[in-house]
Amino acid sequence: MSKTYTTKSGDMWDLIAHEQMGSGRYTHLLLRANASLSDTVVFSDGVKLVIPEVPLAVSATLPPWRLGAG
Repeated sequence: MSKTYTTKSGDMWDLIAHEQMGSGRYTHLLLRANASLSDTVVFSDGVKLVIPEVPLAVSATLPPWRLGAG
């Protein structure tokens, strides 16, 4: 199940992916889930984004500290 995130002024795609999904390498998944906003580079306050789940095959191979659990 996907969750949502409400941006803060200055947020950027890779930062959101890192903080919400555990790594900036998931930026492409975040962009795909929010395609209508893909032209945005720097967010203002209050934009609601869908945060997709990290694929299990990827997350199962990473140690917990790489997933943001630590």
